[in-house]
Amino acid sequence: MEGPSSENDASALLIDFSFTPPQTPQRKIQQYVEPAIKEATKRQNGLGVEHELQCCMGAPDEEFCTSTNINTPTLTPFKRICIVGAGYVGAPTGAVIAYETDFDVTVVDYNAQRIAAWNSADLPIYESGLDHIVNSTRDGISKHADGVTTRSNLVFTTDVEGSIDAADIIFIAVNTPTKTQGQGKGYAADLRFVEEVTRTIAKVAKADKIVVEKSTVPVKTAESVRLILMANAQPGVRFEVLSNPEYLAEGQAVADMLDPDRIIIGSLPTPEGLKAADALVEVYSQWVKRSKIITINLWSSELARLAANAMLAQRISNVNALSAICEKTGASVDEVAYACGLDHRIGNGMLKAGPGFGGSCFRKDILSLVYLSETLGLPEVANYWRGVVDINEYQKDRFTKRVISCRFNTLTNKKIAVLGFTFKKNTADIRESPAITMVTNFLSEGAQVAVYDPRARKQQILVDLHQACDDTVALENNLMICGNAYHACDGADAVIVLTEWDEFSNVDLPTLEVQTADPVALKRSTVLDPNANNFVPEGTRHKEEELCAVSAFLGALEARNVKVESPRITSDDEGSEGSSVRVPITPAQTVPQWRIDWVRIARGMRKPMFVFDGRNILDHGKLQRLGFRVEAIGKASLAEANVGC
Repeated sequence: MEGPSSENDASALLIDFSFTPPQTPQRKIQQYVEPAIKEATKRQNGLGVEHELQCCMGAPDEEFCTSTNINTPTLTPFKRICIVGAGYVGAPTGAVIAYETDFDVTVVDYNAQRIAAWNSADLPIYESGLDHIVNSTRDGISKHADGVTTRSNLVFTTDVEGSIDAADIIFIAVNTPTKTQGQGKGYAADLRFVEEVTRTIAKVAKADKIVVEKSTVPVKTAESVRLILMANAQPGVRFEVLSNPEYLAEGQAVADMLDPDRIIIGSLPTPEGLKAADALVEVYSQWVKRSKIITINLWSSELARLAANAMLAQRISNVNALSAICEKTGASVDEVAYACGLDHRIGNGMLKAGPGFGGSCFRKDILSLVYLSETLGLPEVANYWRGVVDINEYQKDRFTKRVISCRFNTLTNKKIAVLGFTFKKNTADIRESPAITMVTNFLSEGAQVAVYDPRARKQQILVDLHQACDDTVALENNLMICGNAYHACDGADAVIVLTEWDEFSNVDLPTLEVQTADPVALKRSTVLDPNANNFVPEGTRHKEEELCAVSAFLGALEARNVKVESPRITSDDEGSEGSSVRVPITPAQTVPQWRIDWVRIARGMRKPMFVFDGRNILDHGKLQRLGFRVEAIGKASLAEANVGC
């Protein structure tokens, strides 16, 4: 990778456009303008930069002139960015910044194995579109359809100190788990990694730095960070601390970065603090509309992240609490949630009942609010937020008891097939997944548990279950992690659906319209297979959930008027590039190969057959006609079907 230009190099300048012309990639704009910027900088003759730009740019081609309305550009020195932490937040953030800008971005981590994975073809994190972005920026592959190829500007390394010293802006994106010991155990955020990174920054920095909190932290953490930096800084070195909380939803993190709802930047209201905030605004404004970049008070920014997750988790807890009432009264939680979601004051987001929320954020952030409330002397507020977590734990326990009750109050020596282990679809993350608690409960009941998940890694499943399960003998003897759903369900007494992966669904599919594009899982050679009614990229068939994630990724690109090259599509009749590909799928056709065949599942199970739908993604009528007894979360027990297939 080319090294960063020195501060005295006049060519090392960027242009910041507040408007991207329709149907014109940003790279193409830079192709016209950057040479003019360089020339204008070299010819400082007192006429002013704006005048020089007009003189140097001359008359670009007609397309550029008619489609572009460029505001006066802002010239800024080229900056080098270091992101400390190569996890779910740091690595995708760094990759997208590198993809959308010409900044040198270095993602660092002390974990050599993790960095090696980021430098390989098998990335340690699954997000749709992330592989393309990493390959483009790390390896220098052409990023856009116009053929403009820039140097590679993304590096993954374990050289933490060297990367920090070389950077102008440093993002702290390390893990902030809940404390497991000491004061605040079980509630407060453990900030030891943040403190460690902060001390390292102070120790190695030889020039002024902007330090950005990207990790989710309690309110006033920036005050501690500033204190550590000031107390340990080398003579003459100054730091400004900003808060830039992440709002990335796993499964669509790339789309969220490309087209975010908002970017929050918090700073102190001092001239230096506001100047540092402007520098970070300039980074994001290269691809995010300026109206979406919000600059606020430093402490408000830190609290906003916790508040957003708490409110989202509360919505899930609300609908899960209603699901218990629905099961007792005969109401349908799907219908109740749909009716509530039509109210514009509520909306339909996060109103899907399930076995409890999971992931790294909701539980941790709510418990952090509980601890914050307690330390501020607000016990009633603490109890309110604690109730959100309690109802989530109750939902897991309630669903577990329902499984045990329906299987004649015992699971001893019965095989339970668990479909789905990640806390939601379109991610490989299993942190705080409801499946951990439920599988542990099943094992403690003497069940033989077979787990299948299309993305979760076997080793991580074992690690998390070993941490949660006290009975290691049962875990070693009665747990199987299977490579496919049929193996997991063969000979099972019950099937438990815990993740809403689309491959588990048996609901009739409408015609799928997929807008094809280059920088996603479709790769470079996508084949349309009319017999299987799905795409077959390089020998691996696409799953519907991947296509949905691809759609979100492409939508983010389209929202920013970025055109991408369509892959070559071949079939009996050659498809036209750049067009939509309609894939007809009807109930009369065979089951698409990316979805499991419930008829085959039924043939291999023990009778009577039970299916527990923890996500309400199944057509229960179809399953009943196959002889299944169906129990769905948030719905009363369905009438037992006649056994037989």
